[in-house]
Amino acid sequence: MLSVFSDEHFMRKALQEARKAEAEGEVPVGAVIVCNNAVIAKAHNQVERLSDITAHAEIMAITSASNYLGSKFLNDCTLFVTLEPCIMCAGALKWARLGRVVYGASDDRRGFMRYGKELLHKTSKLEYGVCHDECSLMLKAFFKQKRGV
Repeated sequence: MLSVFSDEHFMRKALQEARKAEAEGEVPVGAVIVCNNAVIAKAHNQVERLSDITAHAEIMAITSASNYLGSKFLNDCTLFVTLEPCIMCAGALKWARLGRVVYGASDDRRGFMRYGKELLHKTSKLEYGVCHDECSLMLKAFFKQKRGV
């Protein structure tokens, strides 16, 4: 049985957000931020809906979590996101001082790891590959449909 406090459990919450993005015609990326084993923020891509290139799931979740906690720093929080963050989002994660970042699918073309873990705050822990196949398949199916292949 899946523990309610496992990385997989929280990544499945992020996948629920990704499905919301997909239903809205957005790139299916979802994110949740967890503090003390409770989801304090959840978000999905809203770039098209808001006509805002910065409306990535990670940025939206950071804003929500910061508002919830009343703090710009999220040292005691973990971000679960279905896709490896881009460099813009990695910068935001660094400034927010996320305690831990967990992502599902890798993004070899636009992901921040291409430039090194140094884009995250020096105290941030990094985990990846949680629910990788499910996260990756969702993205691949979305782009395959968009391209009409």
